[in-house]
Amino acid sequence: MTPGDATSVAPLVRIHGLATDSHPDRILLTDVYLSSLTAWQWIVTHFQSHVEYVTEAQLVEPGIPADELGAQGFLEMSDSQQAAEVAALRALGWRLPASPAGAVVTGVVAPSPARRAGIKVADRIVSVNGASVTSACSMVSAVHDIAPGTVVRLGVEPAHISRTGVISWSGARAMPVTAVATPRSLGTSYCAGVTGRERSWLGVSLEDGQRYHLPATISINTANIGGPSAGLAMTLTLIDQLSAGSLTGHTTVAATGTIATNGAVGDVGGVAEKTVAVQRAGASVFIVPSVEVATARAVAQPGLRIIGVTTLRGALRALRSLGGAAPVPLTPPR
Repeated sequence: MTPGDATSVAPLVRIHGLATDSHPDRILLTDVYLSSLTAWQWIVTHFQSHVEYVTEAQLVEPGIPADELGAQGFLEMSDSQQAAEVAALRALGWRLPASPAGAVVTGVVAPSPARRAGIKVADRIVSVNGASVTSACSMVSAVHDIAPGTVVRLGVEPAHISRTGVISWSGARAMPVTAVATPRSLGTSYCAGVTGRERSWLGVSLEDGQRYHLPATISINTANIGGPSAGLAMTLTLIDQLSAGSLTGHTTVAATGTIATNGAVGDVGGVAEKTVAVQRAGASVFIVPSVEVATARAVAQPGLRIIGVTTLRGALRALRSLGGAAPVPLTPPR
């Protein structure tokens, strides 16, 4: 893992349907370069600074093959973009209720029944044997008591991931999967209301699918960037573009951290390498998850201010302390 780029988010954003500020601030997202390590690369990078070595096991869940890392990263980015859009609009006063969109596959164990059936990362499971699936736990509940050896007919909306990471989904189709006995290493279900060990196992990890009806069409071109760590930077940029005044007080600000739809900011990896990247890009402020402050400060050079936050509200408060304006939506929320 080595320092990546720090990129201004504003030029990547397109918003149709709401008024926007024609002079957005410079808010940077930052990433890292992650590559497989060869013996030659180890020799070369061993003498470089700001290099971190991570094992394959640190990057994937047990049983998930490394060949799914790319798809998982793009799914995390897609989820992060949606969360950023919702969090930003909610911060500006919009009410955006969620509707269920099935169970989204976040990983497929190899070997497993699901992998043999052709199920892939980002596919959406919307039914089990004709019964609707509304969440990850409803999927778990539907297969919990199925006997091993049973053929389960899943309704799946297949995901299509472009070479640059754009995800689209096609209409649901039936995919038969033959369940097997649950491996002894796996515990009981994590879902409320589902008790005891699962009788059968398909070999997928899941998250809740969510849909939101937004008041605008928003796109963020994060071609070839995976992972969820740009969530906070994208959220701040959307708020800046949809509100009057300068959110940052015309200061070049970089940010890293996951974002949840409720505005919670989560920790990320590679903060030391990202700190190097934002310094190279000329940022004077780097907003990071609070648990990452010590890591960032240990690498930061004089002139780069590190600010830790746990919520979007805290990030906006920090920007106001720098001279930024409180966000006032250009289009009144309805």
